[in-house]
Amino acid sequence: MEASDPLPAPSTDASFLDVALSESDAAAFVAVGDRSDDDLRYLTRFSGPDRDYAFVRAAGESALCAPSLFAEQAEREFDGTVRTEDATDPAGVRAAAALSALGVDSGTVLVPQRIPHDAAVHLERAGYDLESTTAVADARRVKTEEEVDCLRRVQRAAVRGMARAEEILAAADPDGDKLLWEGAPLSTERLRRRVNAEFAAYGVRDAGNTVVGAGPSAADLHYTGTDVLRPGETVLLDLSPRGPHGYYGDLSRTYVVDSDGGWERRAYVAVEAALSAALDEIAPGARANDVHREAAAELTAHGFDPNAEEGAAGFTHGTGHGVGVSLHEAPSLRDSVELEEGMVFTVEPGVYDPEQGGVRLEELVAVTEEGYEILHEYPRSFAPRAE
Repeated sequence: MEASDPLPAPSTDASFLDVALSESDAAAFVAVGDRSDDDLRYLTRFSGPDRDYAFVRAAGESALCAPSLFAEQAEREFDGTVRTEDATDPAGVRAAAALSALGVDSGTVLVPQRIPHDAAVHLERAGYDLESTTAVADARRVKTEEEVDCLRRVQRAAVRGMARAEEILAAADPDGDKLLWEGAPLSTERLRRRVNAEFAAYGVRDAGNTVVGAGPSAADLHYTGTDVLRPGETVLLDLSPRGPHGYYGDLSRTYVVDSDGGWERRAYVAVEAALSAALDEIAPGARANDVHREAAAELTAHGFDPNAEEGAAGFTHGTGHGVGVSLHEAPSLRDSVELEEGMVFTVEPGVYDPEQGGVRLEELVAVTEEGYEILHEYPRSFAPRAE
């Protein structure tokens, strides 16, 4: 599928909320937020404005209280009733009106763990008792095939960005204590811009998540500054573009130009072994934290601290996290949760030394009936390769 090919938007079956309502003996569910609220994006598939709007579920029906200027877009994207009445009222007031229209004038209303304070106040003033639920977060843990297709698509964009970065690194020439590319010093910022341009050509956004670190800055897990690339140092790229339906990709590679085979080579071998051990643990019914444990054990066997604090030398983070309409969502591979078919998460062991650099290798995987699928095809290489 090429960048210009349309990809159908995934849908959300909100009936899981009916189950949650029944189990809690609640009358309705309400979520309030703006386009930065990923729970709302998941529930409505509405990529709405930067102002609050509301989603309501009651009596088996869903309603979206949309801003009037976004009515056509809401009708196009949302599978349910779109309400634009009283569009100037606060979202919490509009949610209460939608509940009343659905025949719910009192009782317990389930809300996500995070809801704007003013929305909660308006709902309580309207006579509803609010109760927090994890139903949406729980539903998001397991992806539909439509969602997995979205993740594959954006992951292909991540691959294209990584291929461009590797191509540039392979063409870079050592010149004293720096690398030259096209006659000028190569920096993390130059490399980041080329990666982001590749994303734009493929129809996805970098979303401010293109991490490129070099040498000591590669030990910074989220480095987005400017640093000079030098021969013999690790260059760590962590690419997380966002696709047109809100789904993220996530891919990491580490390269070294003109290595002398020191710390960076030993770290790379350890991380690659940890990645392999972690992948071997993935299957339906396995425990997420067992995947983390296997990665940590492999790093320990290679002489690296598997429980290092951030800023110290060793493995400073969990082995992986869920990916969907949020870059970081459930499941965490630190948690003792049972892996299920349809879960999608990263597997990304790494080791870091603030004086030496950092090495991380990351794949995005989906749990399948027989084990797992890596949602992209891209090789791992210590030295950058030219195509």
